[in-house]
Amino acid sequence: MERLPTHPGERPHESDASPGPARTASPTPPPPATAAVDARGIVTEWSEGARQLLGYPPSEIVGQPAARLLADDAGAAGAAVLRDAAGRERWSGTVALRHRDGRRLRRELLAHRRTTDGPVAEWLVVSAVTGTPEGQTPAGTPEGEAAGGGMPGNEAAGSRAAGSGTSRSEASGSGTYGSETAGSGRLGEWAFHQAPCVMAVFDADLRLVRANAGMEQVLSLTEDRMRGLRLPEIVPHPVSDETEAKMRRVLEDGGPQQLRAGAGPAGTGANDGWSTTLVPLKDPAGRVRAVCLAAHQRFQERLARQRMLLLSEASTRIGTTADSGRTAQELADIAVPRLADFAAVDLLDAPRHGGEPSPAAPARPLATTRTAVRSVLDDGPTASAAGTKTLYPALSPVVRCLAQGHGALYDTADPDLLRWARQDPGAARLLGSETHSVMVVPMRAHGATLGVALFGRHRRAEPFEADDLWLAEELTAKAAVSIHTTRRDSREHTSTMTLQRSLLPQTLPDQGALDIATRYLPAGTRAGVGGDWFDVIPLSGARVALVVGDVVGHGIRASATMGRLRTAVRTLADVDLPPDELLTHLDDLVLHLSADEGGTDDTAESAGGIGTTCLYAVYDPVSRRCALARAGHPPPAAVTPDGAVRFLDVPAGPPLGLGGLPFETFETELPEGSLLALYTDGLLAARDHDIDEALDKMFAALARPAKTLDTVCDRVLTAMLTHRPDDDIALLVARTRALHADRVAAWDLASDPAVVARARKHATEQLTAWGLDDAAFITELTVSELVTNAIRYGRPPIQLRLIHEDSTLTCEVFDSSSTAPHMRRARTFDEGGRGLLLVGQLARRWGTRHALTGKTVWAEQSLSPG
Repeated sequence: MERLPTHPGERPHESDASPGPARTASPTPPPPATAAVDARGIVTEWSEGARQLLGYPPSEIVGQPAARLLADDAGAAGAAVLRDAAGRERWSGTVALRHRDGRRLRRELLAHRRTTDGPVAEWLVVSAVTGTPEGQTPAGTPEGEAAGGGMPGNEAAGSRAAGSGTSRSEASGSGTYGSETAGSGRLGEWAFHQAPCVMAVFDADLRLVRANAGMEQVLSLTEDRMRGLRLPEIVPHPVSDETEAKMRRVLEDGGPQQLRAGAGPAGTGANDGWSTTLVPLKDPAGRVRAVCLAAHQRFQERLARQRMLLLSEASTRIGTTADSGRTAQELADIAVPRLADFAAVDLLDAPRHGGEPSPAAPARPLATTRTAVRSVLDDGPTASAAGTKTLYPALSPVVRCLAQGHGALYDTADPDLLRWARQDPGAARLLGSETHSVMVVPMRAHGATLGVALFGRHRRAEPFEADDLWLAEELTAKAAVSIHTTRRDSREHTSTMTLQRSLLPQTLPDQGALDIATRYLPAGTRAGVGGDWFDVIPLSGARVALVVGDVVGHGIRASATMGRLRTAVRTLADVDLPPDELLTHLDDLVLHLSADEGGTDDTAESAGGIGTTCLYAVYDPVSRRCALARAGHPPPAAVTPDGAVRFLDVPAGPPLGLGGLPFETFETELPEGSLLALYTDGLLAARDHDIDEALDKMFAALARPAKTLDTVCDRVLTAMLTHRPDDDIALLVARTRALHADRVAAWDLASDPAVVARARKHATEQLTAWGLDDAAFITELTVSELVTNAIRYGRPPIQLRLIHEDSTLTCEVFDSSSTAPHMRRARTFDEGGRGLLLVGQLARRWGTRHALTGKTVWAEQSLSPG
C-alpha cells in the first residue's frame, strides 16, 4: 500500500534564537491532514494529521464511508463533490467537516486521483492546517496569523492567511529581512506577486508559505489552497520529490540548487520547458530560514518555434516504413544539420524489457550495432560506420545513460567523457575530431530499451544546452516508438504465420477419390495473418470431405480460433455427419465459445469465431455425387469436362455463431474429371476491379485446360491478383475421380444366420477376382462378424458391399436399424462380445455411418503392395 506523505523532519537550527524584533515563539505546526478514499467512497488510509484535525483515531474511521465526515447533509454534499470531481485528476474546494466532538469546521481540501496496485483508482485528500470551528479562532492564535504557515520571522506570510482581513498590497515586509518603510514593503510585495517568473517560498518544514501569481497560474491553484502543504502534496510527481530533496539540501548546506525540470499541474507531470533554481533565504546572522523556488522558461520564442517546427516535421519524416534500419537513419537525417553536426544511432541486438531504469543498476559492457550515421562532413566524426559492432565499456556515459533512463549533456572536459575516451578507441576518435559537445540519449519505448542515439557538435561553436537535449529526446522517442512497433508487429506476424501454417494441413492425405491442389496466401497489409483455412478429410466408403473456412479478424486470435474450428470440423466429420448437420453442430460450438470469451475480449464481434464462414462438401466416387452445405461462405465453382463453368446452387446459410437459422444440403452429380474450386472471399476482394470482373477472370482461368491442378491454382491467382492481397486467400481445387463397377461389389442378404457362410464365400470369390487372396483371412473374419451382428441386432434389408480402392479394402454391411454397435471388453466366461474387438484389432479403422434410415457398419484394412 502506498504510504501517505509524512512530516519532512525537524527544522534546521531549530534551537537557534530568531534575530530581529521579538515575537511570540509558535509551536511546531502540525503535520498535514491526509487521507485516502477509494472509488466507493470508503476511507482506506488515515494519517496522524487527520486525527489531530477531526479527532478520529484510524480504528474508528478506516473502512467507513467518507460521507460521515461531512457536516452538511452527507448524501447531498457527497453527491455534489462527486459531480464536481468526476473525470478530473485533481479537485480542490471548501468543505464543511464534522469534528469527533460535534464541532463544525470549514476546511480547504486538495484531492489528487492516484492509481493503486489494483485496477481501481483512489483519491488522496490533503488539508494543510488543523481546523477551526466556524466563527471561532484557535485559542492563543492572533486572528491575523490563523493560517500563516509558520515561516519563522515572516510576518508578511502570516498576515496573508485566509480570514485575516489583510490584502496583498497592505502586507508588511518588516521583521526578518531588514527594516523597511511601509511603501517599500508594498513595493516588495508587488514585485514578488507580479514577478515574470514562477516564485514560491517554503519554510524550514518545507511547507509553502508564499506563492506568486505565476505559481498560481502554472499550477491552477490559489495561494490559499497551497499554503501549508509540501510540494509533493500539491503536485504528486517524482519531480516534486526530487525538488523537495534539493530544497532540504538547501536548508542543510545553505547553497543554491538547480533543476532542469519543474512540476506541472496535476496529471501533466514534469515540464521540461522550465529551469528551476532553489536559493536559501537567510536572516542577518546568516542562518537559513526558508527556501525560495524560482522557475524560468528557458525557451525563447524564436527557438521554441524552430523546435516545434522540427518536431512537427519529424512526425512525418520518422517512421515512414516498417524498417527499423530506415527509421534509425531517418532520425539521424532529421537531426543533422538542424540540431547536431553529426548523429549516430546504435541499436541493441536484443532489446531489454522490464521496469523503469534504475541509476543503481549494476553497469555492464554494452554491445550494439551501429545502424545509422549522418554528418555534415563526408568524413565526419562518426567513430564507426553503419553496420559495425560497438562495445561500450561498463562505466561509459552511454551505459550510464541507459541505466538511468534519460539523456545527458557532456563537454569534452567532462571526466566521464575523458575516461570513456581512454577506454574506447572509437570514443577517442570521436572526441579527437574537434567535437566539443556531445548528447547521449537512450532509445526507449513501452518499457523496452532499444538502443542509444549520439549527437555531437564540432562545426557550430555553441555547445548543446538543456533545450537541445529536450528536443533530441523528443526526436529519439518518436524513432523508438516506431522501431518498437515495427519489431513488435514483425514478431507478432512471424508468430501468427508460424501458428497459422502449423494449423493448416502440412501434407494432403492419401485418397483415391480426388486429385487436389491448394494455395494459401497471407494478407499483405499490416492487419496481419487472418483465419482462413482449408482441409481434406478422408471418410469411410472411399468418400472425401473438402472444407474451406474464414474466421473474422486477423492476428494470433484469429489463427487460434481457426485451429479450434478446424479440429472441431475434423471431429464432426469423423462421425460421418451430413453437411447440414455438421454445420449446425459447428454453429452451436461457436455460440458456446463466444459465450465463454465474450466477457474477456474487447472485440466482441469476433469472440469465439462469431461471423466465421465455412463450406463443407462430401464427394462419393462410387456414386459420383457431391453433397454440400455452406455457412455464409462464397459458393463453389464447378467445371465440367467440356469446360463449362458454373456456380453450384448451394443454399446460403448464415455465418456461424448467429444461431437460430437452419442449413441446407445441396446434392449434385459430377461427371468424372470435373473440377471443383473452393475459395475464401479474399480471392474476390481485389481493390482494382469490381466483383463481376473478378468472377469473369476466375471463370476464364478455371475453364482453360491445364495438365496439373497446380497450374490451375497459379492461373487463378495470377488472373485475380495484381498486388499482395488485402485479406487472406485460401484456394482448393479438386478434380473428381470415379470408382467403377469393377472396383465395387454388393450383395443383398437375407436376415438368416445361415447366410453368413454364403457372405464369406461371396467375399473370398471377389477377392480372388481382384487378386487379393492374401487379404482373404481378415476379410472373412470381418464379414462374418459384421453380417452376424446385422442379422442378430439389426433389421432387414441387409446388404454387404466390398470396395477396392488402390491399397485399401473396405467392407460395409448395411441394415435398417439405427442402433449402433459398441465395442466392449468380454469377461472370461462370456460366450460373445469379442467380435468387434477382433475387428478393431485387425482393421486399420472401423466405424458406423448413419443414414436417414438405417446404418452402415464399415471396416477398412490396408492391402500389401504388390
